[in-house]
Amino acid sequence: MTNENIQDNYSTFAEKYDTLFNDEMYYAWAGYVVNNTQPGRILDLGGGAGRLAVLLSQQNYSVDVLDISTEMLSLAQKHAADSDVDVKLLQADMREWSDWELRYPTIVSFADALNYLPNLVDFKATIRQVYDHLEAGGQFLFDVITPYQINVLYNNYYYNNDDDEENIFMWTSYPGETPDSVDHDLKFFVYDENIDGFRILREIHHEQTYTLSVFQRELELAGFEDITVSADFGNQTINDTTERWFFRAVKA
Repeated sequence: MTNENIQDNYSTFAEKYDTLFNDEMYYAWAGYVVNNTQPGRILDLGGGAGRLAVLLSQQNYSVDVLDISTEMLSLAQKHAADSDVDVKLLQADMREWSDWELRYPTIVSFADALNYLPNLVDFKATIRQVYDHLEAGGQFLFDVITPYQINVLYNNYYYNNDDDEENIFMWTSYPGETPDSVDHDLKFFVYDENIDGFRILREIHHEQTYTLSVFQRELELAGFEDITVSADFGNQTINDTTERWFFRAVKA
């Protein structure tokens, strides 16, 4: 396979993966940000295809998107152009971007971005980068999926979709090798007229979470204060069956 074909595969997978998220989720994330901030400069950490950035830009925020994937950032550029908004794109690893000199009043990270960090060392490195790139008194808003989501709802989860011939995919989840982790086996079937058949694009996505006390401890050790946790995009209190924790933490 040529390098060009490999790049085509990654670009196609990024585009297909972008379709998995429900648009209503992005509107809910945008609402959560609007309810907790004032329009201004903001960084979307692990912002992927830029869907949240576009919505916030339309609410008079000046949004920068940091992501490690050039394919996702290409989609972000396209989404921004299609919506006629200006979004600044930064290709970097969220664990190390100390050479980026801007400081922000708000940094956000949603859509499982922090759950994709392989281990606690990487999570620690990331939140320290966030702390260093916040203005004094700035806030970090983020969400993560909970152990309940991983160990109960994702336990032997599967979903197959063949209703849309343009987006045929299979999604299977199974427990990861470490506690409170899950591996998602994603397969997309893309029609190729050259062979009059389907090519399979496959990736394994690993997600890791921790207990609530671990998240709170690491935020405090990084220097954050006034840490609050909620459910349902800030609208509910958390309980034993909360699927996603929403954090707000302030730089001391």
